[in-house]
Amino acid sequence: MINILERNNVHIMGDTGPFLLYAHGFGCSQQIWDRITPAFASTHRQLLFDFVGSGKSNLASFNVTRYSSLQGYVQDVLDICDALNLENGVTFIGHSVSASVGLLASIARPELFDRLILIGPSPCYLNYPPDYFGGFETEDLIDLLALMDNNYIGWANYLAPVIAGESEDSAVSTELTDSFCSTDPVAAQVFAKTTFFSDNRIDLPRVSRPCLILQHRHDNLVPLAIGDYIHEKLQGSILKVLDVRGHCAHMSHPSLVIEAIHEYLSTSQLCS
Repeated sequence: MINILERNNVHIMGDTGPFLLYAHGFGCSQQIWDRITPAFASTHRQLLFDFVGSGKSNLASFNVTRYSSLQGYVQDVLDICDALNLENGVTFIGHSVSASVGLLASIARPELFDRLILIGPSPCYLNYPPDYFGGFETEDLIDLLALMDNNYIGWANYLAPVIAGESEDSAVSTELTDSFCSTDPVAAQVFAKTTFFSDNRIDLPRVSRPCLILQHRHDNLVPLAIGDYIHEKLQGSILKVLDVRGHCAHMSHPSLVIEAIHEYLSTSQLCS
C-alpha cells in the first residue's frame, strides 16, 4: 500500500489551529512557501507537500497518464487530506496552476474546504479571441515545450526570469532556476504541458467556496484582465491586485501576500 504522506513528502507545521494547505505551482516545490509560513506559525497548522514528480516526492509514483490531466494533481490533494483524515475547515492556498487544482478539488469535495486563496491564477493560458485572451498563442507554448525537450537547462534559464519578472541574477529568478533544474525533466515536461494546455474556464461557475484572488499587476504569464474574468465567474470571490511585477508575489513580495491573507482570514465567509 502506498504511503501517501511519504509519496508527497508531506510536512505539517504546528499543533493547533485550522489548517492552511499550500500547493506549489509548476516546476516548484513546497520550499516556495518559506517566506510565508512563519507569519502563520502561531495561529494555524500548515500543511506542505510536493506534487508527485516535484520536489522531494517519490518519483517512482509518477505516472504519465495520471499527471497528464489536472485531475491527477487534484487527486494528490484529496489523497493527502484523506490520509490525514481532514474533513472540513481547510483553507487552500494555491499558486499559479495549483489555483486551478484547488478549485477543482473544491468542486469534487466542497465540504472539505472553508475557503481558497488563489495566487496568480489562470483558468486557461491560451488566447481564444475575441472573447478570451489568456496570454499565449498555441505556437508560443509548443515552441516553449520544444525548447524544454531539446535544452532543458537552457529552458530553465530562459523561463525563470520571465516568471519572476526580474533579472536573471535576482534572488527569485535564481531560486526558480534551481527549482526547475532539480525537477525530473520527464515529470516537468508532463506537468508543463498539463499546466499550459488545460482549460478550466467552464469549471469556474461550479465553485461554491469563497475565494480570494491575488492578481499580479505586471505578470508575464497572466494578463491583468484574467483577474477580472475569474472574479466575475467565481461566486463569492474577492479580487485584490498586488502592485508587483512577476508571477510569484509570495516569493518577491511576501509581506503583501501575508497582509492580504491575514485580512482575508479575519473576514467571515461570504457563502456556504
